[in-house]
Parts: sequence; C-alpha cells; structure tokens
Amino acid sequence: MSPASYTATPVSSLVTPSHPTPHKDETLKSWAKIGSLVHRGVVNVDGETLDIASVVAVARFEGCGAKVSKDTKVTERVEAGIETFNDYLYKGYCIYGVNTGFGGSADTRTSDVIRLQQSLLQLTQSGILSGSDFSPRMGDYNLSSHAMPVTWVRATMLVRCNHLLRGHSGVRLEIIDTVLRLLRAGLTPIIPLRGSISASGDLMPLSYLVGILEGNPDIKVYWDRKPEAAIVSATKALEIIGIPPFILKPKEGLSLINGSAASAAVASLAAHEASQLVLLAQGLTALTCEAMMGNAENYHEFPAKIRPHPGQIEVAANIRKGIINSKLIETSGTKDRLRQGLIQDRYALRGASQWLGPVVEDLRLAIQQLTTELNSTQDNPVIDSESGEVYFCSNFQAASVSMAMEKTRGGLQMIGKLLFSYSSELINPDMNKGLPANLAADDPSLSFTMKGVDINMAAYMSELGFLANSVTSHVQSAEMNNQPINSLALISARYTLQAVELVSMMSAALLYVTCQAVDLRILHETFLENLYSVLYLAFDSVQMRQDKSSAIRTELLQALRNSWGHSARDDLSVRIQALSTAMAPVLLANAKELSTEDPFAVIEHLQKEIRQEAKTLFLGLRVKSFCGDLNAESSLGPAAKALYRFVRRELDVPFHCGIGEHPTGDTEAAADIPPRPRKTVGSWISIIYDAIRDGRIRQPLGDDWRCCNGF
Repeated sequence: MSPASYTATPVSSLVTPSHPTPHKDETLKSWAKIGSLVHRGVVNVDGETLDIASVVAVARFEGCGAKVSKDTKVTERVEAGIETFNDYLYKGYCIYGVNTGFGGSADTRTSDVIRLQQSLLQLTQSGILSGSDFSPRMGDYNLSSHAMPVTWVRATMLVRCNHLLRGHSGVRLEIIDTVLRLLRAGLTPIIPLRGSISASGDLMPLSYLVGILEGNPDIKVYWDRKPEAAIVSATKALEIIGIPPFILKPKEGLSLINGSAASAAVASLAAHEASQLVLLAQGLTALTCEAMMGNAENYHEFPAKIRPHPGQIEVAANIRKGIINSKLIETSGTKDRLRQGLIQDRYALRGASQWLGPVVEDLRLAIQQLTTELNSTQDNPVIDSESGEVYFCSNFQAASVSMAMEKTRGGLQMIGKLLFSYSSELINPDMNKGLPANLAADDPSLSFTMKGVDINMAAYMSELGFLANSVTSHVQSAEMNNQPINSLALISARYTLQAVELVSMMSAALLYVTCQAVDLRILHETFLENLYSVLYLAFDSVQMRQDKSSAIRTELLQALRNSWGHSARDDLSVRIQALSTAMAPVLLANAKELSTEDPFAVIEHLQKEIRQEAKTLFLGLRVKSFCGDLNAESSLGPAAKALYRFVRRELDVPFHCGIGEHPTGDTEAAADIPPRPRKTVGSWISIIYDAIRDGRIRQPLGDDWRCCNGF
C-alpha cells in the first residue's frame, strides 16, 4: 500500500475497555490520607475499613495511634461472637484449640481450658533473639537485628486488632482495647524476625504480643518514651498503662495468634513503598528521556490505545505529560526522518510503558488483595453468631498475601532492571548520544565521575535479581506434617522490603546520574549553539561568494557537531583540536570559493581562531554550569523539572564538577568549583536515598501530594 492510499484509524475511534482509577491517582490519594491521619493523630478501627494508608500512618508515626470505633455495631458484633462461643462450649462440644491439642496434636482432649491457652503460648514463644536486640532502636530494617523493626510491630498490632473486631474470634473487647492502648503509649513487644511460616497464621510473632497481655516477665517491650527510649518487661509495660495482666479465657490465646496479621501488616508497608517507587520510575523515565534527547513518540497514546492494557495506557500518559514542552525532547514534528545511525531510541526508553505497565497492574491487584486481607477474619475456628455455629477452616492461611508479595517483588525487579538500563546507557559514551564518558564534567583522563556508580548499580541489580526468586516454591511440610502447605507470607513480605531497599538505592543513584546528565547536556548543547556565533564572527574576515557563505557555514557546523559528539571520550584539548581538524575537509572542498590568493593560509587562520574561541567559550560556559548559572530547568518538561529542582534546590545536591570535588584533592583542581562542602559521590547519593526512604521524594511526584513535613 502506498503512503498516499493509506488512511490511519483515528485514535478517538479505537475501541478501548473501561479502565479503573489510575494507580497514580490512588497513590496520591493514599498519601494525602496518611497526612490527614497523622495530623488527626488517630485511626478508628472497626474491622471493615482499614486500608494501607492507615497502616502506614500508625506504623511510621509514633504520634498516630488507634482506637476502637465508637460505632455500637462493632461492640455488639464482638459481644455476640463471645456469647455464641460460650454457648457452644457450654454444650460440651469439642472445639479445636479450646479443649483439644493443637495442629497435629489435635487428637488430644483436656478439660483444663485455661491452662491450655498458656500451653499454646509456651510452644509458640520459641523465636531467637540476641542480647543486642534488647537495646533501644527504631528503624525499618536492620540486617544485624534478630528482631522485627518497631514499625512492623506497630503495624501488626493494629492489623490484628482490626481482625478481632470483626467478632468471629471470641476475644474480649477489653483485650483488643488494651493492645491499642499499648500502641498509643509507644509500647511494642520485641518480636523475633524469623520463625513464622504463615501457615496457621503468624503464630510465633503474635505470641510475643500476647506475652505482654499475660504479663510474661521474659517478654521484653520497646518503650518509645521521651526523651530516651527504653526496654522494659511485659509486666512493666502493663503497669505503665495501668492494666493488670490478663488470664486468657478459652480460645483467646489461640484467637490472638491464629492469623496472618504480621504478614498482612509488613506486606502493606511493602506495597506502600512499591507504589512510590513505580511512580518515581516513571518520573525517572521522563528525566532520562530528556537527558538522552529521546523521542516523545515512545509514549504516544496511539500505540497504547491499540494495545489497550490499562497499565500501559496509564504509564504512557504519565510520561507523556511529564515531558510536555521540553526543549530537549524530539517529537514527530521535529524528528529527522532521514537521520543516519539509530532511527529510534533504544529499548529501555522506547519500551518503558510496555515494561512498567504490567507492574502497575500487578501492584494494583496486590493492593486490592492486601486491603481485603486487612479487613478479613483470620482465625480457626471461626464463630458465626447469626447461625450459632462454629466452623473449622483455614482462614489463617496467608497465600493471598504471598501472591501479592510475589507480584510486588517481581515488579520491583522489573523496575530495577529498567533503572539499571538507563544508568548504564547514560554513563556509557557509546550509548549516551554525545555526553562525556562517565558523565565527567572535566577531563575524562583524570575524572571517572560515575564509573563507580555504574559498578554499584550492577551489584544492586544482581542482589535484586536474586530476591526476585519465588519464596512460595520453597514451602516445607511442618508441625508433624500437619502443615504441608504454608504460605511463607511473612518471609515473602520481608524479602519484598529488601527489594524495596535496593530499588530505592538504585533510584537514588539514577536520580543523581540523570541530574548530572541533564546539566552536561545543557552545557554541551549551549556550547554547540554558541559555536555558530563563533563561526559566524570568524567568517566575517573571510571574503567569499555570498551565495555560498551560508551553505558552507551550515556544513561546517554539522561537521563541528559531529566531531564534538565523536570525541566525547577525550580531554578538552583533544576535542578542541578535533574541531579544528573536522573543519579542514569542508574548507578544502570549498577553497575555490574563498576570495584569496592563498586559501590555505585562510583555512589555517580560521582553524586557529575556532580553536581559540571554542576553548574560551567552553571554559566560560563550564564555569557557569559549575555555579548553577546555566538554567537547566527552563529546558525541562514538568516531571523532569520537578525532580531536578528537588535534587538541586531542596536537597542542595550540586552538579558534580569532577576531580576537584574529591574531599582530599588539591586546591588547584578545585579552582573553578564554588565554595561548598566537598563530599564523595556516595555521600551525595545517600542524601537522595534518605529523601526517598523518608518520603520527601513524594513532593515532586505529583501536584496533588499533601502530607505532613518530614513524611
């Protein structure tokens, strides 16, 4: 079919399915809710409306607590469940875990139902903690610790209380209220990190929470008191809130631990972080596309609409909006349709929406699964107060959490691979469209600025790739072979948070790299644009045919631009000489157009003048770039501009000027660098990393972002 006979199908006429609320909109709404909850200082729990935002607010902000909802339906539901259970027990029926043994020992019977609950706690409080775990600390993850981070424990306490408020487990309201009072007082049990297979729920972790309630003196509690945190016994923790130890009634011990609250809680924190990282990856795609002078066609709506996956459509739209009005981006209207070399952008940039789209879809599904888990009854047996029946089931099984985490962790690996590809291409002069080798601002023979980052990224990516392996495929039969299928959900959630940590590191490194690349791109493009004026002035003193002058200058400028791009690996002196050399073939080919008896002398003069003026021009522009006077922001689209401004202004992370930045370097090398603290490359990246982990990065990720300071 000839081009003239081809009629394109209008985008508006394409049939597309209806799409759910975009992931970005949901994420921004969740961030805003966290800010609102933290400002209010309390989350009301009712067994039905807990969400990830609420879990994050309570887990990450000690000033945000939780209370049982004042809705009378909640109290009535809990009391009805207890009444139904007591009636069932009164009839003398055998009830699992109430008058029978546990797991594979459920064939035993006992009438000592109170001591049986103590026996359950004895068998489950079996985790390993070391002496170093009983020193005050708070953080999201510490590989040297054998204890869960405080944030995880706070989230777990909240989630389990929400489960129990559904009224299907037979736990007294005063016990649930006490757990929330402990939470509000900053009292959280020190729980072993490992030991749960999330089969009959997270038995071991939750048993340490119950240890506080019964006043077990061997259970230690982290007390986030002011001005200095402390470690106290469970007995002391109850004294602090003025509550005597509980004697657990039939089923209460089992009900408190027989659910996957720890898995759902930790998974919620992981999904929250993953949502931030997938939005940041889209912003980094926009910034990388600008640094690489890529093509906006990569994210055009037409390819997305004719392959109508909701995730691809959303990601393409987000990136497209993020690069609008950029002066560095090529569009359908500006691209050279007869260009030599690569006709299109490389895979990573070109395929970003197709690559990240499925990640967005999987993450949305994971969040839906986790939200359902947060508001579900996780126990066995479960009480139906309407029918008066008690059912034996496996609602403690956390396979849905496992699957949510497998998807999320796999998505994080895909994000990491994309970021790794961007970083590698930006740093490599063979692939970065004319930027200096290793993104060095000074001579590459002595300055290898981003080479170490390139190596770091490979290390992060390798570890991330290992973590992406399936956890659920490693299930082992446990507890007298009674638990041949177990979800390993808490393990999967833990590894997902490790993946979050690695992708956050990769994001920080790439953000530093892309800001460096953008500054260099502006420097070099400004130089090439100003080179026209240098060439124009140089030709003023040369007599030649007027009708040929413009064409020769255009040809020379193209030769100079090509030379500058091809010499990106070289020092400035070599590059300037290469500019002079590149002029020779053009000038010699047009020597007859020069109105002079000695064209070779004129050519030599022009080459010398270009060498001198080009060097002076570049050095002057480089000093301006070092000082931040070359305005990169005015050339960038909204997404890149927001991230760039955040790094350069909010975090005060500067353009890396080369070898003179080294903290122990000589003063001569730092002569052109503005006075400021000299840091290692890693220290600058670490500043960005901290801003990603503590949530400040959310500010540039969306105009609808509303949250408290420091989130």
